[in-house]
Amino acid sequence: MNVATVPFSEIKRTGGRPDGEGSVQVQLDPSLKIGNAKVFAIYGKGGIGKSTTSSNLSVAFSKLGKRVLQIGCDPKHDSTFTLTKKLMPTVIDVLESVDFHPEELRIEDFVFTGYNGVMCVEAGGPPAGTGCGGYVVGQTVKLLKEHHLLDDTDVVIFDVLGDVVCGGFAAPLQHAERALIVTANDFDSIFAMNRIVQAIGAKSKNYRVRLGGVIANRSAATDQIDKFNDRIGLKTMAHFPDLDVIRRSRLKKSTLFEMEDSPELQRVQEEYLRLAEKLWNGVDPMNADPMKDRDIFDLLGFD
Repeated sequence: MNVATVPFSEIKRTGGRPDGEGSVQVQLDPSLKIGNAKVFAIYGKGGIGKSTTSSNLSVAFSKLGKRVLQIGCDPKHDSTFTLTKKLMPTVIDVLESVDFHPEELRIEDFVFTGYNGVMCVEAGGPPAGTGCGGYVVGQTVKLLKEHHLLDDTDVVIFDVLGDVVCGGFAAPLQHAERALIVTANDFDSIFAMNRIVQAIGAKSKNYRVRLGGVIANRSAATDQIDKFNDRIGLKTMAHFPDLDVIRRSRLKKSTLFEMEDSPELQRVQEEYLRLAEKLWNGVDPMNADPMKDRDIFDLLGFD
C-alpha cells in the first residue's frame, strides 16, 4: 500500500479553532499525547548539526540517569547513527514490510538501543511527493504508545528535518513542551531560525509548546546570534564551537562521550551535561517576536 493512501485515522482537519493564523495544517488526535516525559523538539537550518546536537544531548540526559528516547524525523534516517553505529530501519520501512498492519510489529522491529541505553527510533518519511511527514510522526507516536514505550520514559527528543516548517514537519511541535533552535553565527542560519520562531509561535496558540532557547553551534563567535536574540527576545542556552573533534565524531559514528579524551572534548561534554541538567530542571518559556524577512537583512547586514 502506498504511504499516501493510508487512512489518516488519527488526524483531523482543524475546525472552528484554527491551528495558527491562516493555517490549513492537520491537528493530531488528543489521545496521541505523550505521557509524563519531558519532550523537546530540535529545529534549525539543514546541515547545522541538529542530529549531532540531539544525539549528544540524549547521551547527556542518560548520563544524568534519565531514560531517553530519541526520534529522528527525517527521511534520511541518520539522526541516531552515532548512537547505534549504523542506519536503522524506519517506522515507514517496517510498516511497509507488514503491509501497514501495525499490530504485527514487535518493539524490536522499530526501537533500537543505542549508546548508554538511549532508545532510538527513526520515523523516516514517505517517498518524495507522495505523503505527509506529519502522518509519519503520528504513526510513530501511536506505535510507541501502543507498545507502552512511553510509560517509563523520562525524556523524548524529536530531531526534526532541516528548516521545513510546513504542517507535516511542524507536527513534533504538537507533542513537545519546549522547542530548541540550533543555529550558527551566520546570516542563513539566523534567517532560518526566524522562520522557525514563527512556526513555534503559530503552534503555541493551540499546544503547550513554547520556545526554550537557542543552541549556538559550529561557531567561534556569537555576535550575530546575540544581536538577533536581543532584537526578538531570545537567549542562547549553550555554545558549541567549531571543533575538529565534533566533525571527527560523526565520521567515527560515535557520540562525543565516546571519543578519545582531551581537555577540549571535556569542555564540550560538560556543556552538554550542563544543558541537559538545565532542561531537566525546567526553563522558562521565551516570548520571542519574530522579524519580517526584509528586516533581518538590515539587522545583520554589514555597516
